[in-house]
Amino acid sequence: MSNTEYGLITIGNALVDVLAKTSEDYIAQQKIESGMEKGSMNLVDEKRALALYHDMDNSIEMSGGSAGNTMACYASLGGKGAYIGKVADDQLGITFASDLHNMSVDFKTPALSGNASTGRCMILVTPDGERTMNTYLGAAVELTPDDIDEDFIAKGEVVYLEGYLFDPPKAMEAYIKAARAAHKASRRVALSLSDSFCVHRHREAFKDLVSYHTDILFANEDEIKALYETDDLEEAIDIAQSKCAIIAITCSAKGSIIIQSGTRTDIPAEPNVTVIDTTGAGDSYAAGFLYGFTHKMDMAQCGRLGSIAAATVIAQMGPRPDMSLADIVKKKVA
Repeated sequence: MSNTEYGLITIGNALVDVLAKTSEDYIAQQKIESGMEKGSMNLVDEKRALALYHDMDNSIEMSGGSAGNTMACYASLGGKGAYIGKVADDQLGITFASDLHNMSVDFKTPALSGNASTGRCMILVTPDGERTMNTYLGAAVELTPDDIDEDFIAKGEVVYLEGYLFDPPKAMEAYIKAARAAHKASRRVALSLSDSFCVHRHREAFKDLVSYHTDILFANEDEIKALYETDDLEEAIDIAQSKCAIIAITCSAKGSIIIQSGTRTDIPAEPNVTVIDTTGAGDSYAAGFLYGFTHKMDMAQCGRLGSIAAATVIAQMGPRPDMSLADIVKKKVA
């Protein structure tokens, strides 16, 4: 694909993550009190977000959001990219933008001026490394089709969409506009299903997007089974591969499965990884895969880069690598 300025353009909820370790008992109590589901993304209002923040001891704050994390990892691998998402004209919004610019990622979406503040995600990490997310979307819900510049979309070899952005209604319209603009320019569209609960909320819309607007689909086992309403992973994979040119299914410690035009490649997980925090595992896998894809690597190489990126991120606290992924890849890939 010629005449592209960026290898990857990602679109998603622009959020600042607040992470803290917690106990299984706290999550269980919150399930009783508020319906919080362990291991999922729970939407909350600003009052609830502030209450959770008050309960979080020794928290870490950093820019996040699923597509933002993918872009951060892609840049850490050495890729050139851009990000589209909505922040407010406040201190968190300034921090979010600065973090991307410091990674040489282009971020030009105009900030929102008004009552809504920049969105944030309160992430509770239990001793098993599982993350439970509680998201106040804030300004992120104000992303609209007007924020999608079709000429800008055409500058990216791949446009990547995060499933979480399906919760704000206007954002779904923005996705369709971006996907159509990408295909009009003969670019590729990638989609992450993001979360099985998100899939349950928007199943039919996801099915349409996968069938008619997506070239590369990322999902984990639970998400792909939720999409096609089956308990059989292989059945879900069979359906998905009939809808999409490339599918990449992550299977935690079992590695991942990639199918391109009917050809299956099984990728083992990286060995000897101590899991600290699974936040951003799927985001980083997608980044590694797409870095390989936009640098003309085969599916096995793309999957290996995805595994290395994911293994690096889950061995630390937080969804963005605290070291150069490019350096790590150099050491691991001869």
